[in-house]
Amino acid sequence: MNDSNDLLSALRAAVGAQQVLTHEDPATDLAAYEQDWRRRHRGRALAVVRPGNTAEVAAVVQACAAAGVAIVPQGGNTGLVVGSVPDASGQQVLLSLQRMNRVRALDAANLTLTVDAGCILQAAQQAAEAAGLLLPLSLAAEGSCTIGGNLASNAGGTQVLRYGNAREQCLGLEVVTPQGEVWDGLIGLRKDNTGYDLRDLYIGSEGTLGIITGATLKLQPQPAAKLTAWAALPSIEAAVELLGLAQRQLGAGLTGFEAMSRFSLSLVDKHYPQLRVPLWQDHPWCVLLENSDSESEAHARERFEALLEAALEQGCVSDAIVAESLGQAHNLWHIRESISLAQSEEGLNIKHDISLPVSAIARFCAETDAQLAAEIPGVRLVNFGHLGDGNLHYNVQAPEGGDPAAFLREQESRINHIVFDSVRRHGGSISAEHGIGSLKAETLPQYKHPVALALMRRIKAALDPQGLMNPGRVLIQEPR
Repeated sequence: MNDSNDLLSALRAAVGAQQVLTHEDPATDLAAYEQDWRRRHRGRALAVVRPGNTAEVAAVVQACAAAGVAIVPQGGNTGLVVGSVPDASGQQVLLSLQRMNRVRALDAANLTLTVDAGCILQAAQQAAEAAGLLLPLSLAAEGSCTIGGNLASNAGGTQVLRYGNAREQCLGLEVVTPQGEVWDGLIGLRKDNTGYDLRDLYIGSEGTLGIITGATLKLQPQPAAKLTAWAALPSIEAAVELLGLAQRQLGAGLTGFEAMSRFSLSLVDKHYPQLRVPLWQDHPWCVLLENSDSESEAHARERFEALLEAALEQGCVSDAIVAESLGQAHNLWHIRESISLAQSEEGLNIKHDISLPVSAIARFCAETDAQLAAEIPGVRLVNFGHLGDGNLHYNVQAPEGGDPAAFLREQESRINHIVFDSVRRHGGSISAEHGIGSLKAETLPQYKHPVALALMRRIKAALDPQGLMNPGRVLIQEPR
């Protein structure tokens, strides 16, 4: 193939003309595919290709490999690090997996669910629930994010504390390699010690090593009862103390532990007053706890109330409420999940998805808060996240009355440097669950061990020697 017309012809032959979208058709609007969710970047694709099955994905990859054209895989396009949209060259093929949305099989005895990569997370959750089982991966974007994207980014969410990241919830994968071969690794085994774990290689690779087209996921029994509590606390140190107490008293029953600063909740109250945020005005922090019990609701409530009584006596909790119904519990979780939307309503902000040892979180917050306040008077911190697994969304908002766009443009590099250096001093990671994408690709070499980076580059070169899989993501090209 010598030009783009030959490639487009081959793509149409592979998936059907209606599933190859280009700018040649003035009636076709590709904005939903070419712009990232945060509206940080708008690219331009040579074509958007929408295969309907794994064989068609393989044919698309083979055609692109023959033409030497890069491929950008995309699921629900809900990522936050600009990892699934094309660059501005107009020369990359965007491969959308949205049509590959089937639930392939559910094995109740083996507690596994096999789905297409384009299956929406919520649809996978509902399939498990219909069988009386639980898929515990839970994200704010679960109504639009896809399983393939969840695995490619090793998504986290609100139940990592008990069930682990997406990686821990996956048993097998189906992957199309950069050469267009299909690896069928859709096994449902908990034990398979027959060599290198290719599954773990592709999970978290952000589409840079191959394209995930299917997955076999672990399921869990549904808990007999699930209770939610909302606690007000005097400090982040108290939140860490409460976490330790909850882990000791609830054990594996503690399935959620979300911390939210007063300012983050004030944004929800300001932009979504109908949500009626409880207890936030008089307390620096609030925590949302979830207790899943295998016995009964009465047993769960007894243990929960005993925990909160002990926390009140110790002084790490100032006030607390336990949801009296599923509706109340849903409302409390909806408040937590609305923080990101509320800060977007407030204006552009500088996002950080960081992880730290739980023991270092209070010290990190105190030191970094103080440094940012000294460097940029009036700066506002939207600090919240999955404290139970050490993951904070440590976001920085412009001073009151400032221009958010100008703040982002002028201060992002400086603020990132302050935050990431502090993360490193406290033994943390600059990306907990969002990934690297293109947004952090140039920053990664400053904070990743050089030997680890060298090994990653060797893996990339071995599996994708043409460099056609999602280029510019995770690893930037080394200067020649």
